Amino acid sequence: MIQLIEVVKNSRDYELREVFVNPTHVVMLREDHATRSAINEGKVLDGVDPRQKYTRVTVHNGTTGSQFIVVGAPGLIETKLKSGKQLLNG
Repeated sequence: MIQLIEVVKNSRDYELREVFVNPTHVVMLREDHATRSAINEGKVLDGVDPRQKYTRVTVHNGTTGSQFIVVGAPGLIETKLKSGKQLLNG
């Protein structure tokens, strides 16, 4: 399992929390420009660097999939997931 930081939308704002992901279930990573735009407009996550990138992660869990947004560029998230796969298989 790999620990990532998830961006979660509440009723009025956003918050960060830990999420643990099984790298073998990740099927897609895509940069999430909407979250970055919202932060640059000052709508969410006060104090977060506006240069920060966010990734939408899609995981397959049986017959369905789910998506969530995590802190970090897709390349960084991919590196974390790959290092986790090596540890799980090694």
